[in-house]
Parts: sequence; C-alpha cells; structure tokens
Amino acid sequence: MTTAILDPVLILGGGSDIGLAIAHRFAKAGYPIVLAARDVEKLEGNRADMALRHNVEVTTATFDVLDTAAMPGFIAGLDHTPGTVVSVIGAMGEQDQSEADPEAAAMVMRANYEGPALIMGMFAAQMEEAGHGVLVGVSSVAGDRGRAANYIYGSAKAGFTAFLSGLRNRLAKRGVHVLTVKPGFVATRMTEGMDLPKALTAAPEEVGEKVFDAVQARRNVIYVRSIWWLIMLIIRSIPERIFKKMSL
Repeated sequence: MTTAILDPVLILGGGSDIGLAIAHRFAKAGYPIVLAARDVEKLEGNRADMALRHNVEVTTATFDVLDTAAMPGFIAGLDHTPGTVVSVIGAMGEQDQSEADPEAAAMVMRANYEGPALIMGMFAAQMEEAGHGVLVGVSSVAGDRGRAANYIYGSAKAGFTAFLSGLRNRLAKRGVHVLTVKPGFVATRMTEGMDLPKALTAAPEEVGEKVFDAVQARRNVIYVRSIWWLIMLIIRSIPERIFKKMSL
C-alpha cells in the first residue's frame, strides 16, 4: 500500500500568528509547507519546530507583497508548485495616520488589496492551466461595511473580498477552489493590547482549524466564529441615514 503524496501548501505571510497556525494544521495532516515572508531568517525557528513536530518538509521563501515586480520571479523560483496557496497578508495601519498621510494610506491599501490580489491572480492562472488547486484568501469582517474607525483598512479588505468572489466565479468550472476567510477578532501580536471581547475573539489555532476544515469541505466563505455572520448582517442592514450618525 502506497501513501499519497500531498502537494505543498504555500503560506504567504508565513511569519504571522495566523499564518503559522494555519501552517501547523496542514502540516499536522501531512502536507509539506512553504512559509513565505519578507524576513525568512526570523522563520527558521518556526520552520525547524514545525518540521520536527509534524515530520513533514518545511521550507521558507522570501516574499514581499509590496514588491509586485518580483512576483513572477517568486513563483518561478519555488522548488515545487503548491497545491494550496493561503494569503494571510495584511497591515492594519492607523486610521488617523492614513487620513493624514496619503503614502501611509497607500501602503495599507497595497498590503491588503493590491499585493494579495495580484499574487493570488498569478497563482490562479497557474492552477487554471493545471486544472486543480486551492486558493485561500484571509480577508476581514471590516470589509463588510465601511466604518469611520477603520475605513482605509476596511475598504482594502472589501476589495480583496470582491476579488476573491470574482475569482471563485471565474474558476468554479476550472477545477480550482477559492475560499474567503473572515476571521473577526483574533488574539495575535497585531491586536495585543486591544480590549477585545472574549466571546468574539478567536485564537490563531481556532482559525487554523476552521480554515483546514473549510478547505476539506470546499466551503466558499466562512466567518471563523459564526456569530460574526449575524453581527455583520445587522451592521449591513442599518439604513445609511442612521448608520452615518453612529460611532462604530
């Protein structure tokens, strides 16, 4: 009896808490892992731990989502074609700074929409030609409706969500599956110090489990905690004349 060889899972944003949690879950199931990030030296400890813990091949690759010109070379330089690509890339930024500084706003928009959409589009073309593959985009509930507190970040995530939706529609008959993930609050280094409600806040490991299960089940869109589906439905349903008077 032979054991099936699983295609590698590429994690774009592999140094993030969520990215590492997703990587661990796929590695636990026997998938080879490629962790991609700007500073691969910082990934060495995580790479070695993951490989030892799960007894799978774990490699690293240098990737900067803002360097769009280098993206074709990055894909061509991978040792193996990934069967699953997960984009966990993003930068929340500061809303006040983004309002005051167009360059800061542009960085948030590029990191959360332009870069992730372009690289996922390139992998989509590769998978479409092969006739199989999975693309997972981690977006945000912030993209469901623009709010004064974070509309620069939210608008970029809204663009990424719409991009993934269109990509899913385009590839539905091409053997390629596209999953959109909306985590809600997650207890990570990025949210450290924030007063987050426990009932609405997931651990990175919970995100990893939900993403893995959703890929296996070929889900299209998931909220990591289902309560967020209801919350965002209510927020989206508030009439604009009322919503613009609210502080959210």
